[in-house]
Amino acid sequence: MDISGLQGNGIETLPQFLTSLAIGLLIGMERERNPSAKAGLRTFALVSLFGTLVALIADKSGTPWMLIAGLLSVAGMIVASYINAPTENNDPGTTTVTALLISYSLGVLVWLGFSKLAVMLAIATTTLLYFKPELQGITQRLTRRDLVSILQFSVLTFVILPILPDQNYGPYGSFNPYQAWMMVVLISGLSLAGYVALRMTGQRYGAPLLGFLGGLVSSTATTLLYAKHSKLNDGMLRLSAVVILIASQVVLIRLMVVSGIISPAILKQLAPVMGLGLLFGLAATLFNWKRLQNTGELPMPETSNPTEIHAALGFGVLFVIVLFCAAWLTDIAGSGGLYIVAIVSGLTDVDAIALSSLRLFQMEKLSSEQAVISISLAFLANMLFKFGMAASIGGIALAKHIAVGFIAIAAGVALGLLLL
Repeated sequence: MDISGLQGNGIETLPQFLTSLAIGLLIGMERERNPSAKAGLRTFALVSLFGTLVALIADKSGTPWMLIAGLLSVAGMIVASYINAPTENNDPGTTTVTALLISYSLGVLVWLGFSKLAVMLAIATTTLLYFKPELQGITQRLTRRDLVSILQFSVLTFVILPILPDQNYGPYGSFNPYQAWMMVVLISGLSLAGYVALRMTGQRYGAPLLGFLGGLVSSTATTLLYAKHSKLNDGMLRLSAVVILIASQVVLIRLMVVSGIISPAILKQLAPVMGLGLLFGLAATLFNWKRLQNTGELPMPETSNPTEIHAALGFGVLFVIVLFCAAWLTDIAGSGGLYIVAIVSGLTDVDAIALSSLRLFQMEKLSSEQAVISISLAFLANMLFKFGMAASIGGIALAKHIAVGFIAIAAGVALGLLLL
């Protein structure tokens, strides 16, 4: 149908109104399912259309105050409806009220030319409304300790980070306060995600999830705990071996995620190396998993809050020291000096040298191959440290159960390095 002759009659605004109608119907569809809501499918669709209509009139007549008047009109009608007919169980209906005001505002956004943003916000709003039971369950399972962790991470990210100068200082220009703290925020954020998930899920999903989340928070702490529990019985020995192997492989995934965030260009070389280690390790882990029997309740990894200020400061200082040492030794001894730092620092902390190598790669002081080798050597050194710790605490029996898996992971990483 040719609508060119209808231009100027308002037909050209039809797409905006259709978008607004779809937004209202989407949100209203969810509210229609809620028996306590006093507004449903038609009300939300009309409110969204009303927002677009008021925005059109305000735009064409040059009276922007009409947008506020329209919002107040919607709010007034909502208040009147709830006063005249209170909801069951004295429910104030604030969620539905807020959703109606959002629908009006999204209708206005559509006319202002932000249709894509309005649709995205409508989907987000509907999702929040629909998953009310799940969201309430999450908040109820969070303890005071968990909330403190989230607040501390907010301080690290939104209070400390913005005030730090984004400028290079010191020898080799290796110290950038903003970049250094950004690394702290990144590592703390990943650890916090695993920490909260670990406390919320607990033991309900068995060894695989405990190993995964424990490795996401701290593979060293997870190895230490399960090495202690491996002496309880034969079943616990096998289970501890599986959890330790899974936690160690999560480090490979963690390194790829961090590298992809900081320096995506290096993933082309890093992913095959880490991927082969993960593939070989999974094969060994599955072999141990098949020999497992039901062992009852599993112990929870005892991990500290990764967002505590002293822990964040400690990691920040370690990162700066490792970065400086890596830059200095690379300058005076070439790649050999860097690899020595990687092995030594990787014994206890892979993240610091991995982030330092990525930082030097971004500063063009390392090639991609050197950075990948440095990260891989740090990982292998950390594996050696954890194996020694597991063997000394868990004994020869545990060492025998994890040896094949650790060797498989190391062989996969080594093969990946040979293929670089």
